Formats: sequence, C-alpha cells, structure tokens
Amino acid sequence: MAQRRVLVVEDDDDVRIMVRAAIERAGMEVVEAQDGREALRRFYESEPGVVVLDIRMPELDGWHVLDRVRELSDTPILVLSASAAELDKVRGLREGADDYLTKPFGRQELVARIEALLRRAGHIEPSLEVLADGVLEIDLPKRRVTILGNEVELTPTEFKLLTAFARSPNQVLSRDQLIAEVWGNSAARSRDQVKLYVGYVRRKLREAAGLNPIETVRGFGYRYSPGASQEPNRR
Repeated sequence: MAQRRVLVVEDDDDVRIMVRAAIERAGMEVVEAQDGREALRRFYESEPGVVVLDIRMPELDGWHVLDRVRELSDTPILVLSASAAELDKVRGLREGADDYLTKPFGRQELVARIEALLRRAGHIEPSLEVLADGVLEIDLPKRRVTILGNEVELTPTEFKLLTAFARSPNQVLSRDQLIAEVWGNSAARSRDQVKLYVGYVRRKLREAAGLNPIETVRGFGYRYSPGASQEPNRR
C-alpha cells in the first residue's frame, strides 16, 4: 500500500482538500503536509510512492523540499505551481521534478499524471494482461493489438496511446491527460503532438478494419467508443 501512497504538500486548505478527495476517489492513500518542514517529516515517516508538491509555501518552500528529497530518494515528484512560465517549468524539471502541473488544474488530469508516475516507477501494474471489448484486443505483455481480429502494427508511442484509450472506454480524455499518460513530461510535448499521434493510430485502425472508434470531442479532447458505429469516423 505504501507504493500507492501519495504525499500532498499544499498550504492552501481548499486546494489540499480537493486534491485529497480526487486521489482517494481513485483508490490511493493520501498523507498531507501544510508546509515544507512538515513535508520532509511526513516524507521520511510515510515513504510515499509519489509526492505532489506545491512550490509557494511558508517555512520552507517547494524548491528546498525538492532539493532535500532528491538528495535522498528518486521518488517521483509532481510539482504544482500557479506559474505557467516556461523558466519555472524548466527549473522544476532540471532540479529533479518528474512532472509539472499549472494551477488551476482538473481533477482527472491530476489523477492521470499521478497514476502515470506510479506506473513508470513500477508501483502500478496493469490490472489486466489483455484488454478486450469486442472490437479491440490489446495483449499487454506481448505488445500485440488486433481490431476485429486483424492485427495492427503500432510504434511504442502509438501502442501507449491506444492503450490509454482502451483503459478508459467511453470517457473523454483531454490532450493534457494523454500527454501525462503517454509521454509523462508535459513540458516536452505539445497538444499538437497528441493530435498528430491520434491521427497515426486512426489511420492504422482504418487500414486494418475500416473503422475508427476514436472520436474527437471538440473543445475537450478525444473519446474511445468501442460500441459506436463501425463506419469510419473522419473527424
């Protein structure tokens, strides 16, 4: 359970309560800290799988906490900041953060980023070795994909992207959620990159089976709908 424990370091009570509720709803345990000094104590005591770290705090700010934690551990750290400035993002990533999320943020995106960090750290194993829904079948250990029985050859990035969709059928996934799930480092990828790779996957699914179950939800992102019409969706 400790590997699915998340240390949330945030001095704003409202934000901390919201973050805690989102993480606990996703089935993970939460340990809280309201300032940098308490964060270090909690980190040593609880040995979390991921740290969600606000930057601007009293007592000891997030930059100092990040430095201290990195001296002793490679535990994944997701930095929260009100600053969207590129220099701040670069500083956070260079000083050892694994991801950087700008306030305000969506709860689903936050959870997706935390789960991606846990997965890359080896703390979350896929719940199923094979994802199957009657249209698509993904054999995770073998990295094999078939659609309506036809095998589809995908690159590693395309495979991760399609797997992210298959794990959340009929749910709208934002471009930021997909960046967190597939690439992890949001500063290194753009939303146009997501659009590009969704296009690659769609083309290969059409070539293999003549259909496209990945819909564009304008203004929000994309949705994988295995029960939708099998006519090609060219949006």
